Amino acid sequence: MGEINALGLGDHHQPVESRQGIEYVMMQRTLHRVLAFRGRTIDDVVNDPIVKNDILGYWKILKQIDRRSEMLELEGQWNRLGQRL
Repeated sequence: MGEINALGLGDHHQPVESRQGIEYVMMQRTLHRVLAFRGRTIDDVVNDPIVKNDILGYWKILKQIDRRSEMLELEGQWNRLGQRL
């Protein structure tokens, strides 16, 4: 009861021992990355069909690269020696 503050809430800090299992995840916003790479805004994409097709092409390329990276990572986990069958 000594941890109650003026608002009636206790201190919610966890001890260091219980924080060891925490995994931090970085959210990836693919569209924002592509727009920043091309120097465009979402308004440009909505208002101009040429820009829309340009961004769509880059987005598809980025997704293919991501998928291939995941495939290679999984293959590395399954086949540690790198042997081809």
